[in-house]
Amino acid sequence: MTKSDRARPNLRNLARGQPCMVRLPSCDGGSETTVLAHYRMLPFNGVGIKPPDWLGAWACARCHDAIDGRRRIEGYSRDQVRLAHAEGVFRTTAKVNEMIA
Repeated sequence: MTKSDRARPNLRNLARGQPCMVRLPSCDGGSETTVLAHYRMLPFNGVGIKPPDWLGAWACARCHDAIDGRRRIEGYSRDQVRLAHAEGVFRTTAKVNEMIA
C-alpha cells in the first residue's frame, strides 16, 4: 500500500447510506442500495481486474444494474449510460473531497 492509498478514504465503505450519483431515469435515489460502481476504461482494468476505486461512482442498485448491462433504460444508448456513469464518478469525487476537506 502506497502513502497516497493510505490517505484515501475507503470509497466502498463510504457508499453506504449515500445518495446515488449516477442519476439515470430508473434511479431509486440510493441510500439503502448504494454501492461503488467501477468505471471500466483501459488501461485501468482488464479481464478479471477491476479498476481502482477512485474510478467509481456511488450508484443505487437500479443504476448499477444499468451500468453493468443487467437492466436497459428505455431511450438510453450504452454510450449515454456510460456518460451518466462518468458524470457520477465526478459527482462522487466532488462529494468525497467535500467530506474530507
